[in-house]
Amino acid sequence: QVQVVESGGGLVQAGGSLRVSCAVSGRTSSNYAMGWFRQPPGKPREFVAAISWKGSRTLYADSVAGRFTASTDNAKNMVYLQMNALKLEDTAVYYCAAGPAYVFGRTSGAEYRYWGQGTQVTVSA
Repeated sequence: QVQVVESGGGLVQAGGSLRVSCAVSGRTSSNYAMGWFRQPPGKPREFVAAISWKGSRTLYADSVAGRFTASTDNAKNMVYLQMNALKLEDTAVYYCAAGPAYVFGRTSGAEYRYWGQGTQVTVSA
């Protein structure tokens, strides 16, 4: 069993930066893929970014590429999402998810097995 807990959300002005974190515990493995997803108000969940456990592979949604950066700290069992140049449309609940390595790059989220409770990110004008 794996537990994931997000933190670091908050309120930020458009153009600003924020980093959300994901603490991973339990049966962590280098064979895991990690994903970041978000659910804007009134909209379905969408893929944001994926990163391999060791951080060697990353993938980003077109809407965040060049602005968001995913990273890992294996020593601390942490996964991060650095968000820069935030836009109003980035407002959402952000979720961290873990799954077997083969799900890396799959954007639906359905095959990620372990999910956090989410952290709210609100971008204001």
